[in-house]
Amino acid sequence: MIGAIVGDIVGSIYEFNNIKTKNFDFFHESCFFTDDTVMTIAVGKALQDAQGHYENLSDLVKESILHLGHMYPDAGYGHRFFRWLFSDKHEPYNSFGNGAAMRVSACGIVGRNINEVKELSRKVTDLTHNHPEGIKGAEATSIAIYLAKNGKTKEEIREYISKHYYPLDFTLDEIRKTYSFDGSSQGTVPEALEAFLESGGYEDAIRNAISIGGDSDTMAAITGSIAGAFYGIPHDISIRARKYLDGFLKSLLTEFENEYPPKIAGNKT
Repeated sequence: MIGAIVGDIVGSIYEFNNIKTKNFDFFHESCFFTDDTVMTIAVGKALQDAQGHYENLSDLVKESILHLGHMYPDAGYGHRFFRWLFSDKHEPYNSFGNGAAMRVSACGIVGRNINEVKELSRKVTDLTHNHPEGIKGAEATSIAIYLAKNGKTKEEIREYISKHYYPLDFTLDEIRKTYSFDGSSQGTVPEALEAFLESGGYEDAIRNAISIGGDSDTMAAITGSIAGAFYGIPHDISIRARKYLDGFLKSLLTEFENEYPPKIAGNKT
């Protein structure tokens, strides 16, 4: 999860102030965590609480999302999700927003095989983002994380995603000049995947994601979740990111990592 959290924090100041270059301060003093971090941790907590028994996972996720969402009401949620969060009824609202993919990284970490990853992804997604594109974006992200975590090459990951989810038939250089803010899963997840696939390391993947503009914190969170599983997180980056979290979120992240230790950079080339 720390891979997604780093991307969220680094991208936070560029969401409404896009840059089209990879040359920027990685951790700026103005950076902050957003709803991407809060919801990523909420999903991770629910999966940890489930302890491998997923019959009631949707209820656990809903409870966790509502609890943390109410604790952090000003984290920057999308308008429709905010209304869902603070409504009396919590029914799916057919969303295909990229919020489905930005919060799902723990599914790719916890899932023990591809079918289970798909099951977990759907259960944590369709309580809000039950549009086919929302479900697809979350599943593609979860599967990419699972494949990366389990030693697949970039070529194998690209092939699987292209065959089952999105035709990754573009390069970042081709879209950088014209790409703009797109809050949909289908307008964010393929680009985030490509940012990882063109990267030379974890930090480079985050820089790729932010350099194309758009919904920068979410783009970088999705890219970071995959890159973290593939490369591991450099220790200094992990330490610096945690300084942006408050004590409560940091404790939840630590509890998750105690059970599912993150990959440390340097163990894979």
